[in-house]
Amino acid sequence: MATALFISRTDLVKNTILDGNVDTDKFIQFIKIAQEIHIKNYIGSDLYNKISSDILAGSLAGSYLTLTNTYLQPMLIHYAMIDYLPFAAYQIKNGGIFKHQSENSESVSKSEVDYLVNKEREFAEYYTRRMIDYVTYNISSFPEYNTNNNEDVYPSKDSLFNGWVL
Repeated sequence: MATALFISRTDLVKNTILDGNVDTDKFIQFIKIAQEIHIKNYIGSDLYNKISSDILAGSLAGSYLTLTNTYLQPMLIHYAMIDYLPFAAYQIKNGGIFKHQSENSESVSKSEVDYLVNKEREFAEYYTRRMIDYVTYNISSFPEYNTNNNEDVYPSKDSLFNGWVL
């Protein structure tokens, strides 16, 4: 089954610090990962599947279109960057794992990458809180939000990442 991505390459480039010259193959998988992990976590399996099938069918409309364009896309843009940034400098080739460094640039430290990830997380959490408020207020427009069962992902209503607890 084809995966319907909720955002395009252009959405990510226009709304983040990601340069337009970055090869799509370097980050497209992080859009899919962020969508399947973060977006599905906040809207649940049933609503996620409904939006995905509507996108694939070209029939996304009404409140589902508003939800996707106004709330889910900004969330996904920033969650994709959270997932991509730690890997941005690395490549795996036949000779092993390499860290890319241009002749005219300076590599950033881990703390600088962590700072960027945290800033993207703040943006993502803001849009996530707005999405949860929107869906909760307009719950009758999204019946799939509360119909998950068995092994489905149930929507999380907590938009904050509080770190790992060991």
